[in-house]
Amino acid sequence: MTPEVARRHYLEAMGITAWASRYQLPNALPTQACEWDETPAKTPPRERLHALLDDAPAPRPRSQAPITEPSSASASPSAVRALLGNAPVVETPQEAIASPVPTPAPSPRVDALLKPLTFSFSCLCVGGRWLSVCEGEMSPVEQQLLANMLRAAGVLEGDMPSMTYFKWPPLATTFTPEEPLEEAQEGVAAFIAGAASRQGWTLEQVLWWGADEAPEDSPLAQVMALANGQSSTLSLPVWQGPALASLTQQASAKRALWPRLAALGKQWGGE
Repeated sequence: MTPEVARRHYLEAMGITAWASRYQLPNALPTQACEWDETPAKTPPRERLHALLDDAPAPRPRSQAPITEPSSASASPSAVRALLGNAPVVETPQEAIASPVPTPAPSPRVDALLKPLTFSFSCLCVGGRWLSVCEGEMSPVEQQLLANMLRAAGVLEGDMPSMTYFKWPPLATTFTPEEPLEEAQEGVAAFIAGAASRQGWTLEQVLWWGADEAPEDSPLAQVMALANGQSSTLSLPVWQGPALASLTQQASAKRALWPRLAALGKQWGGE
């Protein structure tokens, strides 16, 4: 008898109704297969409970171990004083001779608690094709700059798409992650896939604004797993540009970026 069937028998014997799902919900794991007892028992719950208790094996008698006197080493006066008063053990010559060879004390175990990666990003989808991602929350100045650059490159026509803000972890104080980086990558991939499914996006490329930031200083860059112009987390090619915050402060950075924006516009038009 499987544990699930036994549990149901005990619940029914105590008069507790057990409920089980009969249909699998979308995207839900299948229910563990077992032999369900579809025919309800006609025996009253009290009698069935007593029957289950009567069928339980009797507890094994506990054998009485012979009482042994404590050894001289464990009952030495210095050891007793150390236990009572937290005093260091100083053995007399007689105690040192009687005590056995000490075993090395186990080293204290240090459980290093893994902390989740902490990051956030703002994203928008241009034309349902290109996903623009910027670490952190975009300021109004950065949003206006991004809109101007995309319009100048011929990528954006009309108004800017709505901005979406994502923060990780969603429940920072609830769970302790086992694999912080892997869990963060799965969370970001699930968020982008869910947004694409709801909005009807067909993502072709990612515009990553933050190429001038070192990966070790950017948790989001680690999560995106950028390598050779590809994000393995999102399984999409990545075009990398400078951080929007630096572009708002450096006119030279804007001028240096313009040839790449022009090439980006040609790519958008399919040239």
